[in-house]
Amino acid sequence: MFNKKFDVITIGSSTRDVLLRSQGFEIRKHDDSPTGIEQCFSLGSKIEIKDITFATGGGGTNAAVTFGRQGFDTACVGVVGDDITGQEIIWELKKDGVDTGFFQKHKDGLTAYSIILVHPDGERTILSYKGEGQYFDVRKVPFDKMRAQWFYLDSIGGHYDLLWSAVHHAANNDIKIAFNPGGKELNHGLEKLIPILKYIDIFITNKEEGAQLVGLNPKKEDEVMFELKKLIQHVVILSDGPNGVVVRDGDRGYRAGVPDSPVVERTGAGDAFGSGFVAEYIRSHDIEKAIQFGTANASSVVTQFGAKAGILKKGDWGPWPLVEVIKN
Repeated sequence: MFNKKFDVITIGSSTRDVLLRSQGFEIRKHDDSPTGIEQCFSLGSKIEIKDITFATGGGGTNAAVTFGRQGFDTACVGVVGDDITGQEIIWELKKDGVDTGFFQKHKDGLTAYSIILVHPDGERTILSYKGEGQYFDVRKVPFDKMRAQWFYLDSIGGHYDLLWSAVHHAANNDIKIAFNPGGKELNHGLEKLIPILKYIDIFITNKEEGAQLVGLNPKKEDEVMFELKKLIQHVVILSDGPNGVVVRDGDRGYRAGVPDSPVVERTGAGDAFGSGFVAEYIRSHDIEKAIQFGTANASSVVTQFGAKAGILKKGDWGPWPLVEVIKN
């Protein structure tokens, strides 16, 4: 492994997911809620669970499976505990051809764990135990042995030292970087992230988080994109859930919607789009095809329970409807 040059190395979170579905999960509007809507159940009640699904998740492993299933030589850097849950995450990655030799295994804690309460309409609430996934030890990441064409950086629990080390190594070794930050990475603020963002080749975020980063109202989409493009040399992707995506590559802009497909639950859709986009971009360097494949990958993921079950394999793209891409 240590002498091999990978196509892609992903760095990010890894979790055990348990998805619960019940008619007893009620949706109610609530003005004090951050989203305006809450998923509720009665305190002290016993609620029957209709279905249960055990899966694995986490942005780093979800992305790695996309690249592995698309035929790329892929490795994943993550953290698990020395428990059965961690073993299952490693096993699932290996099953999809992902090299796990860079994983850290901590013996003094448990692997990250999420309980996902799925409403019949496909929306969900996630109860997240971060576990050992939040304790990346940058000193144990063997950057000197990590050779790749691309790094795909996902949520890493806000570890700025790891983020900087990964970007610094990539910049010094001609490795291109795709970055899909989580909230804890963005919370470092623009001033601290500017030295990192100038090295990013593909920056992926949702409209709300992108607006937060540059200090603008998310409704001012064009202004948010304009400010982000001043920070990123190449491709910026602003996703807006079921409303589609806006992409900017230099002076060229693209906009695409979401095809009408059944939604079972949405866990992993963002990871599927981001990694799907990057996979096709690596393969063809065609922005329009990358948008279409990212959309197809996300549209497939939301038709099944869990973040990985619907990830497309190489050659599976054909049956999925192509989303129209509009050049701005």
